[in-house]
Amino acid sequence: MNLIIALIIGGIIGWLASIIMRTDAQQGILLNIVVGIIGSLLGGFLLGPLIGGGNLLSGAFDIMTLIVALLGAIILLAIVNLFRRGSVR
Repeated sequence: MNLIIALIIGGIIGWLASIIMRTDAQQGILLNIVVGIIGSLLGGFLLGPLIGGGNLLSGAFDIMTLIVALLGAIILLAIVNLFRRGSVR
């Protein structure tokens, strides 16, 4: 059950990150889910120890985990934009 909730929240987080980074027109729902989940893992690895959040797959769904997931998804989209366009945007 946690996996289904993580996929739904990952899709929402990925969608919000794509709106913030202005890449929403290029992505579909599947890519939003992937960005949300991978961003959550990236944020949990990089930012989790600094601000005290986990990742979505660990099953902890508190506000810090959602913030870490959103920041990780934004970092992931910035890295992708850097390689695709040559600028973060």
